[in-house]
Amino acid sequence: MKAALIQLCVCDSETPAERWLRVERLLAGLEGQDIDFIMLPELWGVGFCNYDRYAQEEEPLHGLTIARLTPWARRLHSHIVTGSFVERTPDGKRYNTTAVLDANGYLLGSYRKIHLFGYDSQEHMLLTPGRHTGEVFTAYGIVGLSTCYDLRFPEQFRRMVDNGATLFAVTAAWPQQRLDDWRLFCRARALENQSFLLACNHTGDCGGTVGAGHSMAVAPDGTVLAEADEAEQILVAELDLNEAQRFRRRFPALHDRVPIG
Repeated sequence: MKAALIQLCVCDSETPAERWLRVERLLAGLEGQDIDFIMLPELWGVGFCNYDRYAQEEEPLHGLTIARLTPWARRLHSHIVTGSFVERTPDGKRYNTTAVLDANGYLLGSYRKIHLFGYDSQEHMLLTPGRHTGEVFTAYGIVGLSTCYDLRFPEQFRRMVDNGATLFAVTAAWPQQRLDDWRLFCRARALENQSFLLACNHTGDCGGTVGAGHSMAVAPDGTVLAEADEAEQILVAELDLNEAQRFRRRFPALHDRVPIG
């Protein structure tokens, strides 16, 4: 599987409409590259720290984000992890939601961020936490979705492995000041679960917080297969997804788990 992680610069100097046009130009640049799996970062349209815009930019699940990315999934014949957006449900609740489209533009599933950030952040006050892990059945097996702060909670990733995931797709708006944590958690979640991990972060100054960048692809043994720097870029990585099961057979750590308590 050939994956492209769009490490987008999310800056306050740009409107969401302008950012959409730039994303579509980046997607157009992927034509002819035989990309199978495309990812965008967390809340890239509104900007994670722009809390006053959450209500302005909210949308239903079948709203602007899916409507505009569906033709691109078909045009590029690629799965697209939309990156997250502020989902507004009929009962008035708002969620930090990520969706997955297949290569025909069909919505395969979505995930609402479970762990909302409360440290120097308003996310936990403005949004509602999701209640279910995000396993999505794709042409590449079961993909486990998670979002940014979820990385700090290993039990969520273990639950997804127990539900059949062999690949994690993490969208994020992780800040520069905690870059070391980001790099540690990405490798740890892959290694301890013997699964591939694709982590798509943003860069740029948004709401006074600078994105760390360093999107990465990690192998089931914790090896970093590809890693971006701090600049806006598209990180491309090729994954042999069968290696997850091969590694689990060679080093059966998941099989050797013993229930505690």
